[in-house]
Amino acid sequence: MADLGFDGKVAIITGAGGGLGKQHALMMAGRGALVVVNDLGGAVDGSGSDKGAAQLVVDEITSAGGEAVANTDSVATVEGGESIVQSALDAFGTVDIVVNNAGILRDKSFHNMTSDLVDPVLDVHLRGAFHVTGPAWKVMREKGYGRIVSTSSAAGIFGNFGQANYGAAKMGLVGFTNVLAVEGAKYDIRANAIAPLALTRMTEDLMGAGFGDKLQPELVSPLVTYLCHESCEATGRVFSVGGGRVAEVFIAECPGYTDTDLTPETLRDNWATVTDRDGYEVPTQLGEETKMFLDALS
Repeated sequence: MADLGFDGKVAIITGAGGGLGKQHALMMAGRGALVVVNDLGGAVDGSGSDKGAAQLVVDEITSAGGEAVANTDSVATVEGGESIVQSALDAFGTVDIVVNNAGILRDKSFHNMTSDLVDPVLDVHLRGAFHVTGPAWKVMREKGYGRIVSTSSAAGIFGNFGQANYGAAKMGLVGFTNVLAVEGAKYDIRANAIAPLALTRMTEDLMGAGFGDKLQPELVSPLVTYLCHESCEATGRVFSVGGGRVAEVFIAECPGYTDTDLTPETLRDNWATVTDRDGYEVPTQLGEETKMFLDALS
């Protein structure tokens, strides 16, 4: 079968000055995408900036024969998000793909967590996805096409010590993705999320060298590239990816226990039925989950 090409599709990739975002940009540009490389160039905690980080990736793309432009605006503001999308419109005339990848870390155990550790993380990860995807969505909806990939994390889906701020933002992106998938369906806009495990600036202190060497960021980019391709039909899905392994992650609902005279005592006595996972279902939207209630109550 033919390789997956992008034939001039325009991709915005945030946080693409290094790590995962850089690899996504290089892979898609190498397959014909026109790329906006966005990166503020800040430290892992979001402080400072290095305007050259994005341009270095652009230079690497163009030297290999691809097309790309740099953008150094912050995703953490409405104005920054609009400017990032405007960069795509000014350079290439449209937007087909958004990869929400920008991120920072401000880890601390919850009893020591303060607003100065929470707000910036939400601003970059969660609000940043809103700020960039919002103006791009208008273009996609008008043209009847779009692909959106947001970067979630196992820290949000499954939990991780010291990352209440990060985990909340990352799980928020799952909900964000689910709603975009529902609202975008009739416009051929498909939205998915990934939970990557890779050796980057943000994770190098957490992984031993031997294990980390198996988790190179370029092994995440094939999944992102496929999810961004016009042939990919997946939407509203979450995928764990790292080291060459890709697996779907899903939220399921058990059949449960039904009693129209429900009391704390009947719950106590039937707790095993409430939590029995046999026969679970995986609703794809609110309506399907509501139907489970209606079926149980009818």
